Amino acid sequence: MPSNAGDKNAPPPLPAPLGVEVADSHTHLDMQSGTVEEGLAKAASVGVTTVVQVGCDLAGSRWAAGTAAAHERVHATVALHPNEAPRIVHGDPGGGWSRQGARQPGGDAALDEALAEIDRLAALPQVKGVGETGLDFFRTGPGGKEAQERSFRAHIEIAKRHGKTLVIHDRDAHADVLRVLKEEGAPERTVFHCYSGDADMAGICAREGYYMSFAGNVTFKNAQNLRDALAVAPLELVLVETDAPFLTPAPYRGRPNAPYLIPVTVRAMAAVRGTDEDTLAAALGANTARAFGY
Repeated sequence: MPSNAGDKNAPPPLPAPLGVEVADSHTHLDMQSGTVEEGLAKAASVGVTTVVQVGCDLAGSRWAAGTAAAHERVHATVALHPNEAPRIVHGDPGGGWSRQGARQPGGDAALDEALAEIDRLAALPQVKGVGETGLDFFRTGPGGKEAQERSFRAHIEIAKRHGKTLVIHDRDAHADVLRVLKEEGAPERTVFHCYSGDADMAGICAREGYYMSFAGNVTFKNAQNLRDALAVAPLELVLVETDAPFLTPAPYRGRPNAPYLIPVTVRAMAAVRGTDEDTLAAALGANTARAFGY
């Protein structure tokens, strides 16, 4: 047994390589330890040869675009995370995600200015998507919900205008996310990142042609709803992601996540669907390329 096997801060070991190459459809390399080159090499060594680097604020979106420009197998998405919109408008330090922490309120004009920069970045060829955007009602008050919805609607418009994929963050907000998508008209390619709905919602997504991306939490004991959704989701609409450094799959839950751990989740997904991992990996690779247009 490795000496660090019991260390919750230690990176999990390399899994056995996949026989068919796949993509990590949603990761945050800028929040992971080590260099981008090291992370990509480690992932490639187990068959994860492409990653989608996701922006959550202006700094992260600029970084994603720059990193994708420098690395052929990295594709970028750009956005203001749902919890970023209330911070910009109200200076709200709550909401569960922040690169910069609390700040002074900026009002609607500040949100418009930030959205204009996302619009500029979305036009770049290496930027394949607009996201993660959407709604996050976990610990979010009415004022924050209003700012989130305004930002979400603007991101939908940006994605459609530039012909880019929409990447959705949906936490405790399923009905409202689906409502806004219906009211605005979803882009041609829409991805529910870290899919968190149940089998009934998977049926709605399937009818609308929305991609459902499953993360390491599909392996958690208390996530039967995710496994039920995965079991009924059309294979051609299923993606896999890490959301690294978060949501590390079992049996490594709580330790740092990274794209090289995708094989652990792929194998768990194959078991849920009752298929072999090569068949699933081939579908996941093709689906991700189609979903993000690369």
